[in-house]
Amino acid sequence: MFDLFLYKPKREPFMRALIPLVLTVLTLQGKQNHPNIVFILADDLGYGDVGCYNSESKVPTPHLDRLAKQGMRFTDAHSPSTVCTPTRYSFLTGRMAFRTGMRGVFTGVGGPCMIEEGRPTIGGMLQKKGYTTALFGKWHVGMTFFDKSGKPINQNGLAAVKRIDYSRSIPDAPIHRGFDHFYGTVCCPTTDWLYAFVDGDRIPVPPTHIVDRGPLPKHPYSRDNRPGMIAPGFDLEEVDMVFLKKSLGFLESHAGKSPQKPFFLFHSMQAVHLPSFPGDAFKGKTKAGPHGDFIAEMDHVVGELMKSLEKHGFAENTLVIFSSDNGPEVPTSIAMRRDYKHNGARPWRGIKRDQWEGGHRVPFIACWPGRIKSGSTSGQTICLTDIMATCAAITGATLPRNAAEDSFNILPVLLGEKGREPVREFTLHQTMSLALAIRNGNWKYLDHKGSGGNNYNRSGEWGMKQFALPEKAPDAPGQLYNLKDDPGETTNLYFKHPEVVKALKEQLEKFKQSGRSAP
Repeated sequence: MFDLFLYKPKREPFMRALIPLVLTVLTLQGKQNHPNIVFILADDLGYGDVGCYNSESKVPTPHLDRLAKQGMRFTDAHSPSTVCTPTRYSFLTGRMAFRTGMRGVFTGVGGPCMIEEGRPTIGGMLQKKGYTTALFGKWHVGMTFFDKSGKPINQNGLAAVKRIDYSRSIPDAPIHRGFDHFYGTVCCPTTDWLYAFVDGDRIPVPPTHIVDRGPLPKHPYSRDNRPGMIAPGFDLEEVDMVFLKKSLGFLESHAGKSPQKPFFLFHSMQAVHLPSFPGDAFKGKTKAGPHGDFIAEMDHVVGELMKSLEKHGFAENTLVIFSSDNGPEVPTSIAMRRDYKHNGARPWRGIKRDQWEGGHRVPFIACWPGRIKSGSTSGQTICLTDIMATCAAITGATLPRNAAEDSFNILPVLLGEKGREPVREFTLHQTMSLALAIRNGNWKYLDHKGSGGNNYNRSGEWGMKQFALPEKAPDAPGQLYNLKDDPGETTNLYFKHPEVVKALKEQLEKFKQSGRSAP
């Protein structure tokens, strides 16, 4: 390329005009090669909670519906797990969490971080490709806090929170796992014993007292608010607005300081995890009670993020993906069906924690102007683990053999280059108890009895027995369903198709032993 500064004076006016043009072209080329990526993750939002997925939904979701019209809506997308901690680990690493051996979820200051030091993450991968990476919201894959003697705590519960020495930094926070910026909470923001914000790798405003739950709203959706330690100014009803403000601030700052540099923004919501505490601006916004209002707030957040991308000139070169970490919660599902005839898992059987479809089949919408066809729908079976391999394909990143072991590249599907041939031949599912299942085409094999999560023998107003289905193969040690013929998973075909059971069980064992399911 010629040297822009070696020219004769008579060519000066021409060159003055040419320099900005060349720089603009180079900037545009950089943007075209490296699109911005925004991943918005709702919490406990069911397939049936979104209008464009459920014609009978009682809660309007205009911003998500608009996003679907602008992009692609997936009808067979799945969270890696039926609860939050393992799903988030799996999204961040492209690896199914059961491979770590951890059961359950973190609460309080449980740790250490599930993502071991040195394991590639989606954030770290994109950092190496020149991205600025940011996470605002819920983390929930573990952090290590220390007591005054310097001993790591790594325990759940109130007693553990009371031992924290807040003068010490956190060695395994998101900024040590692939993110340049982090502001959020250790676990569930309004549930898990420690009600305080982490900025980077420290808590700048530590908790000082036990939360006073007296003034908080009381309704069927206000459960799950543990009597933990709370920091001054931590408003349990405005958490999602704090997260939104941080993401909007990041976008504004990036637009002002380095608009030519690509960014990866992971906006990790509290909404719509219990307790359903919608902010003041959203109370009474729907005709579906506090949880309906909370869903409306979640939808508003999506709209504000999209508006900010447009405002700062990022919209045309940004891939936006929206999804949820699992299906709707038990008390939420019971009360919403009873009081408002709203089924957040419709049309699937099961809810959060269950291995049936309602526990892990989730909304998944992707929008990328000029690349993803507007108003398109895909029936491809995909998983949130696939986002890592897809981002690698988009950016030209190389995934090591010991990374993203359960992640498949769905970029050809997004771009409309893939026909009916499945991207995934097999898909794995897991519960918090590490119960496993495997999907192959229309066949789904559950390697266990029952839901794998919730107790469907519990009766009473808040029991799940009211939703239990007759067991047609009570002696079967596992479950086999044909989702094409029986999408509601009502008829266990375990004994009718032993050859399918054998093949899927053997394949599941192979994936367990080999340590990966991706090619």
